[in-house]
Amino acid sequence: MKLDISLTEAEELALSTIAVDPAEWIENFVRERIRLAKDEIVAAEIHRRLDSGATIPASREAIVIAAFSEGDTVSAADRHMAAMAAATEPAGPPAEPA
Repeated sequence: MKLDISLTEAEELALSTIAVDPAEWIENFVRERIRLAKDEIVAAEIHRRLDSGATIPASREAIVIAAFSEGDTVSAADRHMAAMAAATEPAGPPAEPA
């Protein structure tokens, strides 16, 4: 996946106050957040697999891929869509007055 970002002049100037190299700073920020997400997925998946007696894949990359392909981990987009669908479902019949 390749990501591109465009900044306004004001955004670039603001970012330059906290980063010597804005592109490098953004890449480091994203990679660190990815590392944290992978750590969370790996920890949860290892715990789940140990509890169930399932085989644990040999690498962190393989654990993350298996967690998604087996449905044990879902993307934020999928969780958001499920929450939106649940919010639009009818609540059912109104309660009877007491």
